[in-house]
Amino acid sequence: MESDNPELVPFIRETIRREGPVRFDWFMEQALYHPEFGYYSSGRCEIGRKGDYFTNVSVGPLFGRMLAAQFAEMWEIMERPREFTIVEQGAHHGEFANDVLTAMRDFPATLRYSIIEPFPVLGARQKETLAGFDGTVSWHKSLADLEPFVGIHFSNELIDAMPVRLIARDAGGEWQERLVDISGENLEFVTKPIADQQLRSRLPIIALPENTGYEAEVNLAALDWIESVARKLKRGFVLAVDYGYSYAEFYAPERTAGTLQAFARHQKIASPLENVGCVDITAHVDWTTVAQHAERCGLNLIGFTDQHHFMTGLLARRTSEESERRALQTLLHPEFLGTRFQYLALGKNIANSGLSGFRFASDARKALL
Repeated sequence: MESDNPELVPFIRETIRREGPVRFDWFMEQALYHPEFGYYSSGRCEIGRKGDYFTNVSVGPLFGRMLAAQFAEMWEIMERPREFTIVEQGAHHGEFANDVLTAMRDFPATLRYSIIEPFPVLGARQKETLAGFDGTVSWHKSLADLEPFVGIHFSNELIDAMPVRLIARDAGGEWQERLVDISGENLEFVTKPIADQQLRSRLPIIALPENTGYEAEVNLAALDWIESVARKLKRGFVLAVDYGYSYAEFYAPERTAGTLQAFARHQKIASPLENVGCVDITAHVDWTTVAQHAERCGLNLIGFTDQHHFMTGLLARRTSEESERRALQTLLHPEFLGTRFQYLALGKNIANSGLSGFRFASDARKALL
């Protein structure tokens, strides 16, 4: 296992010495996204069997081809606009974009593919992967740099990697915020009372056991993100793929340690404060809070389901080849990716939905809201 990043950890330690204990979302942002030394921003992150974690794109091009079919159906539902933009955020090395664009080579409208990528090393790799689509693909450092568009915003495992705030409550005590401090040569968690009103407004409002301690995450960055997406989308869909729970499941009484995890080479690391800058740090998505905030921002909840049901709905529209069977099994099987991922679909200025991916989904409002 790799040790801490030798450049990043001294920077974090010096910041704590100068300013005192730091919020966990700041620490997580440095560990994952520091411009030079972060796990993602440095290009250190690797996915697939030989990497640190396994995701849908690791299965091969089938995932992109199936989503391309859903995107094309979305275009049909939107009454075939002459110009259609797919915005992808969290594109890694560009494999998904390549698979989608290959499947949509004969798309009958002007197709534009915009990638939101703040980090030069990842943008360079994406440009190598997508060299065959010059003129179709553009890059933007942030959503703020993107022009308002008609089409789709797509993300795969984006929200779970957004920096989160950590909260904790001792048995019978009040909620406090968990911060990162230094103790000798190590980093450690400490707590302090919550003064931040924005965080206080997001504390769990469901009954939790009073006789036991409880820890959880609050993803305020996801709320800012969905606001930004809603502002940029003039008409179309938001499709987010990630892993998480409804609000009641996210704050289930038995989930006393929260969902925060750190991974390297497909193995769970004991603490996110270890191997800083060399491991992935994630937290499950609170889908209910994201969907509720999206509706406050002018988006409509269209569908919510797990990957097994989403892919099964898409399969009803296409014929699978024998060569795709193993990839399909991985995407669909409950013990692999089939129930790990969920799909949240939102719409804006859409009169009709009826998306095939949600053909076999339960009622999204009952599931989330």
